Amino acid sequence: MSDLLAIGRSGVTAYRTALAAVGDNVVNAESAGYSRRTVTLTESPVSSGTTVSYRAQTTFGGVNALGVERAWNDFKAADARISAGDAGRAEARFRWLSTAETALEDGDTGVGARLTAMFTAADALAADPGGDLPRRQMLLALDDAVGTIRATAETLARTAEGIAGEAQASVDAINADLDALGKLNVALRRAGVGTAAHAQLADQRDQLIDGLSAKIGIDVTFDEAGAVTIKLAGVSGATLLSGAQPARIGVDRAADGRLSLVLSGNVAPTPIFPQAGALAGLVDAAAMVADRRAQLDGIAADFAAALNGWQAQGLDANGQPGAPLLTISGGAATLMLISSDPDAIAAAAPGGAANGNLLALGALRGGDGAEQRWAGLVAGHAQFVAAARSENAVASARRDGAFAARDAVTGVDLDQEAAELIRFQQAYDASSKIIQIARETLQTILNLL
Repeated sequence: MSDLLAIGRSGVTAYRTALAAVGDNVVNAESAGYSRRTVTLTESPVSSGTTVSYRAQTTFGGVNALGVERAWNDFKAADARISAGDAGRAEARFRWLSTAETALEDGDTGVGARLTAMFTAADALAADPGGDLPRRQMLLALDDAVGTIRATAETLARTAEGIAGEAQASVDAINADLDALGKLNVALRRAGVGTAAHAQLADQRDQLIDGLSAKIGIDVTFDEAGAVTIKLAGVSGATLLSGAQPARIGVDRAADGRLSLVLSGNVAPTPIFPQAGALAGLVDAAAMVADRRAQLDGIAADFAAALNGWQAQGLDANGQPGAPLLTISGGAATLMLISSDPDAIAAAAPGGAANGNLLALGALRGGDGAEQRWAGLVAGHAQFVAAARSENAVASARRDGAFAARDAVTGVDLDQEAAELIRFQQAYDASSKIIQIARETLQTILNLL
């Protein structure tokens, strides 16, 4: 009789655990980061010796719930992390290169159009070198071109600042994630493997890892308790987290906006170069924008030198040698028009025609001129943006596919849960019935006595 009670009790206990897992699955069917729970049920054998020779035999002793398990696939999870890192890098890179492309605006109000307008105004002045209005129009066009170059340089500088700000925010988020994962490692080792609490902690751990892998490329390994060790992907010896001790990532910004990353904390300060994740994309974008700024600075400096050199070869309206019209003390952001006198334009050639020097201005429009170099800069950057757009589309599609494949394993199917609910409910009722029958039988025997 006691065996019947033990069998019934084991069934009630085991199927109650299984029903709780089904309930968790149904409640969290739409919860981000939740992995479906299952309960492993096994027969509970009871060994005994029932003869004088103590020959052992095994009888059925009920059912055991070995533990709560999460639906998981290590291969698909690793693929999802890798694809998330690639997509994070591609997205950040494309977004900021697109922002830089907007800064390098090449429409009617862009640098190229303003330079062309300046040369067009010079052609108009060449047709009427003595006219006051054509001189004013050329000076105004030159001022517009200079102002547009300066504004473009300032916009690119703000773009670089935006990249640096996002990189710092990403580094702060990465360090916070590593801190949280270090605490989870401790909690996972304290929680019993196979318990509902352990499964919940593992969900939190994997959700943090997902977010971390999108920010920076990582390789992960797990111990028997589920605690995670995280290393920088593709970099030997760069451990981000081991046990409860996270490393720290820092970001430094150079004068031209380029970014560098340093790993410190539980290791000696070491430069790191992530190959994946949004942080890697930001480092790439910062370098690209720095190159564009350097190109623009070179165009501005050479344009100022060429125009001032052209001025020095001619005579102004007063017959004096042409004085410099432009000054530049640093990069393109410092390019300035330093004369507001239309008569300062050196239109005439010494000992020649009144428009002789203006006719020579066209030589500044050659292959090494500001116009052509600007066009080359814009076209080259547009090609990088187009390549980044394609890379982003492919990486995003691959990431979505990888996560969908993982979710197909870890996700909750409500139809399946409904079937499991009925099955376990019936088993629970049957176990309760066994207890009831055992109690009634025992009561009947007692009544007979």
